[in-house]
Amino acid sequence: MAGLLLVLALAAGSIWALPIIKEYTSGKVWPEPKVVDPGPVGGPPSDAIVLFDGKDLSAWHGAESWKVADGVATVGGGPIYSKQPFGDCQLHVEWATPAIVKGSGQGRGNSGIFLQGVYEVQVLDSYENPTYYDGQAGAIYKQSPPLVNACRKPGEWQTYDIIFRAPRFDDDGKLAHPARLTVLQNGVLVQNHTEVLGNTSYYLAPVYTLHAAKLPLMLQAHGDPVRYRNIWIRELKKMKSGK
Repeated sequence: MAGLLLVLALAAGSIWALPIIKEYTSGKVWPEPKVVDPGPVGGPPSDAIVLFDGKDLSAWHGAESWKVADGVATVGGGPIYSKQPFGDCQLHVEWATPAIVKGSGQGRGNSGIFLQGVYEVQVLDSYENPTYYDGQAGAIYKQSPPLVNACRKPGEWQTYDIIFRAPRFDDDGKLAHPARLTVLQNGVLVQNHTEVLGNTSYYLAPVYTLHAAKLPLMLQAHGDPVRYRNIWIRELKKMKSGK
Protein backbone atom coordinates (compact mmCIF):
# COMPACT_ATOMS: atom_id res chain seq x y z
CA MET A 1 0.00 0.00 0.00
CA ALA A 2 2.82 2.43 0.93
CA GLY A 3 4.58 1.65 -2.38
CA LEU A 4 1.41 2.45 -4.31
CA LEU A 5 1.06 5.79 -2.53
CA LEU A 6 4.71 6.63 -3.34
CA VAL A 7 4.16 5.91 -7.04
CA LEU A 8 1.04 8.09 -7.06
CA ALA A 9 2.90 10.89 -5.31
CA LEU A 10 5.80 10.79 -7.78
CA ALA A 11 3.37 10.73 -10.67
CA ALA A 12 1.79 13.88 -9.26
CA GLY A 13 5.19 15.55 -9.32
CA SER A 14 5.56 16.07 -5.61
CA ILE A 15 6.89 13.58 -3.07
CA TRP A 16 5.62 15.94 -0.36
CA ALA A 17 2.12 14.69 -1.13
CA LEU A 18 2.97 11.32 0.40
CA PRO A 19 1.07 10.90 3.70
CA ILE A 20 2.83 9.62 6.79
CA ILE A 21 1.55 6.13 7.56
CA LYS A 22 1.88 4.66 11.03
CA GLU A 23 0.89 1.12 11.86
CA TYR A 24 -1.86 0.81 14.48
CA THR A 25 -1.05 -1.23 17.56
CA SER A 26 -3.28 -1.77 20.56
CA GLY A 27 -0.48 -1.14 23.03
CA LYS A 28 -1.39 -4.32 24.89
CA VAL A 29 1.31 -6.85 25.65
CA TRP A 30 -0.13 -10.32 25.05
CA PRO A 31 1.33 -13.58 26.29
CA GLU A 32 2.20 -16.08 23.57
CA PRO A 33 -0.76 -18.36 22.80
CA LYS A 34 -0.23 -21.88 24.07
CA VAL A 35 0.43 -24.51 21.39
CA VAL A 36 -2.32 -27.14 21.32
CA ASP A 37 -2.24 -30.18 19.07
CA PRO A 38 -5.82 -30.43 17.73
CA GLY A 39 -5.55 -34.20 17.51
CA PRO A 40 -7.60 -36.32 15.11
CA VAL A 41 -10.94 -35.17 13.71
CA GLY A 42 -13.32 -35.11 16.65
CA GLY A 43 -10.42 -34.75 19.09
CA PRO A 44 -9.38 -34.96 21.77
CA PRO A 45 -6.94 -32.04 21.56
CA SER A 46 -3.72 -32.31 23.51
CA ASP A 47 -4.98 -30.12 26.37
CA ALA A 48 -8.33 -31.91 26.75
CA ILE A 49 -9.41 -33.91 29.77
CA VAL A 50 -10.72 -37.24 28.49
CA LEU A 51 -13.81 -38.27 30.45
CA PHE A 52 -14.59 -41.41 28.43
CA ASP A 53 -12.26 -43.07 25.92
CA GLY A 54 -14.28 -46.24 25.43
CA LYS A 55 -12.47 -48.28 28.08
CA ASP A 56 -14.11 -47.47 31.41
CA LEU A 57 -16.05 -44.86 33.36
CA SER A 58 -13.40 -44.37 36.05
CA ALA A 59 -13.68 -40.58 35.62
CA TRP A 60 -17.29 -40.69 36.83
CA HIS A 61 -19.21 -41.25 40.04
CA GLY A 62 -22.31 -43.47 40.05
CA ALA A 63 -21.47 -45.51 36.95
CA GLU A 64 -21.89 -48.97 38.51
CA SER A 65 -25.14 -49.63 36.62
CA TRP A 66 -23.88 -48.33 33.27
CA LYS A 67 -22.58 -50.87 30.76
CA VAL A 68 -19.29 -50.36 28.89
CA ALA A 69 -18.70 -52.57 25.84
CA ASP A 70 -17.15 -52.15 22.40
CA GLY A 71 -16.01 -48.61 23.19
CA VAL A 72 -19.50 -47.45 24.16
CA ALA A 73 -21.14 -46.57 27.49
CA THR A 74 -24.87 -47.30 27.73
CA VAL A 75 -27.11 -45.50 30.20
CA GLY A 76 -27.95 -47.55 33.28
CA GLY A 77 -30.15 -47.09 36.30
CA GLY A 78 -29.02 -43.65 37.42
CA PRO A 79 -27.16 -40.49 36.41
CA ILE A 80 -23.38 -40.26 36.44
CA TYR A 81 -21.29 -37.29 37.60
CA SER A 82 -17.77 -36.41 36.56
CA LYS A 83 -15.32 -36.70 39.44
CA GLN A 84 -13.71 -33.44 38.36
CA PRO A 85 -15.73 -30.20 38.55
CA PHE A 86 -15.76 -27.67 35.71
CA GLY A 87 -16.67 -24.06 35.02
CA ASP A 88 -16.19 -22.41 31.61
CA CYS A 89 -15.50 -25.21 29.15
CA GLN A 90 -15.56 -26.67 25.67
CA LEU A 91 -17.26 -30.06 25.71
CA HIS A 92 -17.41 -32.76 23.03
CA VAL A 93 -19.90 -35.62 23.40
CA GLU A 94 -21.00 -38.29 20.95
CA TRP A 95 -24.32 -40.01 21.56
CA ALA A 96 -26.81 -42.33 19.88
CA THR A 97 -30.42 -43.17 20.64
CA PRO A 98 -31.68 -46.78 20.20
CA ALA A 99 -31.94 -48.01 16.61
CA ILE A 100 -35.16 -49.82 17.44
CA VAL A 101 -37.73 -47.09 17.99
CA LYS A 102 -39.96 -47.40 21.02
CA GLY A 103 -42.25 -44.74 22.41
CA SER A 104 -42.79 -41.19 21.22
CA GLY A 105 -42.19 -37.61 22.28
CA GLN A 106 -40.15 -37.39 25.47
CA GLY A 107 -40.35 -41.18 25.85
CA ARG A 108 -38.04 -41.88 22.91
CA GLY A 109 -34.28 -41.94 23.39
CA ASN A 110 -34.29 -39.45 26.28
CA SER A 111 -31.18 -38.41 28.20
CA GLY A 112 -29.44 -35.11 28.87
CA ILE A 113 -26.12 -33.37 29.38
CA PHE A 114 -26.12 -31.15 32.46
CA LEU A 115 -23.40 -28.51 32.61
CA GLN A 116 -22.41 -27.97 36.25
CA GLY A 117 -25.03 -30.59 37.03
CA VAL A 118 -27.93 -28.12 36.62
CA TYR A 119 -28.03 -26.61 33.09
CA GLU A 120 -29.33 -29.17 30.59
CA VAL A 121 -28.74 -29.60 26.88
CA GLN A 122 -31.39 -32.13 25.87
CA VAL A 123 -30.55 -35.50 24.33
CA LEU A 124 -33.52 -37.04 22.54
CA ASP A 125 -34.46 -38.94 19.41
CA SER A 126 -35.97 -36.00 17.56
CA TYR A 127 -35.88 -37.58 14.10
CA GLU A 128 -39.50 -37.42 12.89
CA ASN A 129 -40.59 -37.41 16.53
CA PRO A 130 -42.73 -34.37 17.43
CA THR A 131 -42.57 -32.99 20.97
CA TYR A 132 -42.53 -29.53 22.55
CA TYR A 133 -39.83 -27.53 20.82
CA ASP A 134 -37.90 -26.48 23.92
CA GLY A 135 -37.67 -30.16 24.84
CA GLN A 136 -36.30 -31.64 21.62
CA ALA A 137 -32.67 -32.54 20.90
CA GLY A 138 -30.40 -29.51 20.92
CA ALA A 139 -32.69 -27.52 23.22
CA ILE A 140 -31.70 -25.91 26.46
CA TYR A 141 -34.39 -27.87 28.22
CA LYS A 142 -37.61 -25.95 28.91
CA GLN A 143 -35.81 -22.69 28.00
CA SER A 144 -34.68 -22.41 24.38
CA PRO A 145 -35.52 -24.56 21.31
CA PRO A 146 -32.72 -25.37 18.88
CA LEU A 147 -32.37 -23.07 15.88
CA VAL A 148 -32.91 -26.11 13.63
CA ASN A 149 -33.54 -29.83 13.99
CA ALA A 150 -30.20 -31.39 12.99
CA CYS A 151 -30.91 -34.94 14.19
CA ARG A 152 -29.69 -38.05 12.44
CA LYS A 153 -31.78 -41.22 12.21
CA PRO A 154 -32.31 -43.42 15.29
CA GLY A 155 -29.26 -45.54 16.06
CA GLU A 156 -26.82 -43.25 14.20
CA TRP A 157 -24.05 -41.48 16.07
CA GLN A 158 -24.48 -37.77 16.70
CA THR A 159 -22.15 -35.12 18.10
CA TYR A 160 -22.53 -32.19 20.42
CA ASP A 161 -19.81 -29.57 20.59
CA ILE A 162 -20.70 -27.24 23.43
CA ILE A 163 -19.16 -23.96 24.56
CA PHE A 164 -20.30 -23.10 28.07
CA ARG A 165 -19.76 -19.87 29.95
CA ALA A 166 -20.67 -20.45 33.57
CA PRO A 167 -22.75 -17.92 35.50
CA ARG A 168 -21.08 -15.37 37.73
CA PHE A 169 -22.32 -14.37 41.17
CA ASP A 170 -21.35 -11.23 43.09
CA ASP A 171 -20.04 -11.09 46.64
CA ASP A 172 -23.61 -11.01 47.97
CA GLY A 173 -24.48 -14.22 46.15
CA LYS A 174 -26.66 -12.48 43.59
CA LEU A 175 -26.44 -13.27 39.86
CA ALA A 176 -23.99 -10.91 38.14
CA HIS A 177 -23.87 -12.54 34.69
CA PRO A 178 -26.06 -15.43 33.45
CA ALA A 179 -24.63 -18.57 31.90
CA ARG A 180 -24.45 -18.83 28.11
CA LEU A 181 -24.39 -21.84 25.81
CA THR A 182 -23.28 -22.33 22.22
CA VAL A 183 -24.10 -25.77 20.81
CA LEU A 184 -23.28 -27.40 17.48
CA GLN A 185 -25.12 -30.62 16.74
CA ASN A 186 -23.51 -32.70 14.01
CA GLY A 187 -21.57 -29.58 13.00
CA VAL A 188 -24.74 -27.46 12.73
CA LEU A 189 -25.24 -24.46 15.04
CA VAL A 190 -28.34 -25.03 17.17
CA GLN A 191 -27.68 -22.65 20.09
CA ASN A 192 -25.91 -19.36 19.41
CA HIS A 193 -24.45 -17.89 22.60
CA THR A 194 -27.86 -18.40 24.16
CA GLU A 195 -28.55 -16.96 27.60
CA VAL A 196 -29.43 -19.61 30.16
CA LEU A 197 -32.36 -18.49 32.31
CA GLY A 198 -31.51 -20.62 35.33
CA ASN A 199 -31.31 -24.20 36.52
CA THR A 200 -33.21 -26.95 34.71
CA SER A 201 -36.44 -28.20 36.21
CA TYR A 202 -39.35 -30.18 34.79
CA TYR A 203 -41.85 -28.75 37.28
CA LEU A 204 -40.61 -25.22 38.02
CA ALA A 205 -39.59 -22.12 36.10
CA PRO A 206 -35.81 -21.71 35.74
CA VAL A 207 -34.13 -19.73 38.49
CA TYR A 208 -30.52 -19.18 39.52
CA THR A 209 -29.28 -20.23 42.91
CA LEU A 210 -25.78 -19.51 44.20
CA HIS A 211 -23.33 -22.33 43.58
CA ALA A 212 -19.61 -22.99 43.33
CA ALA A 213 -17.61 -21.70 40.35
CA LYS A 214 -16.90 -25.30 39.32
CA LEU A 215 -19.28 -28.26 39.55
CA PRO A 216 -19.37 -31.78 38.04
CA LEU A 217 -20.80 -32.56 34.61
CA MET A 218 -23.80 -34.88 34.73
CA LEU A 219 -25.19 -37.37 32.19
CA GLN A 220 -28.85 -38.14 32.79
CA ALA A 221 -30.51 -41.53 33.05
CA HIS A 222 -34.10 -41.23 31.85
CA GLY A 223 -34.98 -44.89 31.38
CA ASP A 224 -33.79 -45.18 27.77
CA PRO A 225 -30.60 -47.06 26.70
CA VAL A 226 -28.91 -44.06 25.12
CA ARG A 227 -25.26 -44.69 24.24
CA TYR A 228 -22.27 -42.38 24.70
CA ARG A 229 -18.69 -42.38 23.43
CA ASN A 230 -15.68 -40.05 22.93
CA ILE A 231 -16.33 -37.56 25.71
CA TRP A 232 -13.70 -34.91 26.35
CA ILE A 233 -13.62 -31.44 27.82
CA ARG A 234 -11.32 -28.42 27.79
CA GLU A 235 -11.27 -25.88 30.59
CA LEU A 236 -11.41 -22.34 29.21
CA LYS A 237 -9.53 -19.39 30.62
CA LYS A 238 -9.59 -15.81 29.38
CA MET A 239 -6.28 -14.56 28.03
CA LYS A 240 -5.10 -11.45 29.86
CA SER A 241 -2.73 -8.85 28.48
CA GLY A 242 0.16 -7.39 30.43
CA LYS A 243 -1.34 -3.88 30.26
